[in-house]
Amino acid sequence: MQSDAMIHSKQRVLLLTFIAWLSMLGFDFLLHAGLLAGLYVQPSPFLLPPLTAFALIPVGYLSFLLLAVLLVWLMIRLKLAGWRQGALFGLELGGLAWGAFVLGLLSVSTASLPLLMGWFIGQTLEMAMAGAVIGSGLAGVRLRRLFGVVIVFVLLSIITTIILQSLGVVPTTRIS
Repeated sequence: MQSDAMIHSKQRVLLLTFIAWLSMLGFDFLLHAGLLAGLYVQPSPFLLPPLTAFALIPVGYLSFLLLAVLLVWLMIRLKLAGWRQGALFGLELGGLAWGAFVLGLLSVSTASLPLLMGWFIGQTLEMAMAGAVIGSGLAGVRLRRLFGVVIVFVLLSIITTIILQSLGVVPTTRIS
């Protein structure tokens, strides 16, 4: 059995945070470029024009890095480990955080209810998935194995999104 010092070494925690963040990016790509794509092609005073939004994607992805750091930090402090505990904690934290965010936007913005509901459900599930990844790593799963699983997931998310777009199941936005 691995010691707590080895499981929670700074390098391991940083790598685990990075792997969890990658899982969030893969799911986020599938969510927004695939499952919710139809909500972004409708004109809205709430959403930025496609070219501007596309250019700002890295900023959005940095926000997920902060959420991954928060999840890792809280799960270590609460001594949560294992994919189930991690997934449940991510689901709870995601539901509370994204629920509060969506309610706030509903009260002060022109964002459509379907868009807000899509964000709430999708981002909550994204946090649950990241929690499962983090919980697995904190339970001692080899990070090389965890990284491999996450990379396969990211590739499957990208491939699925491309297939959905190619078949016309979800709309695409022309960036020009």
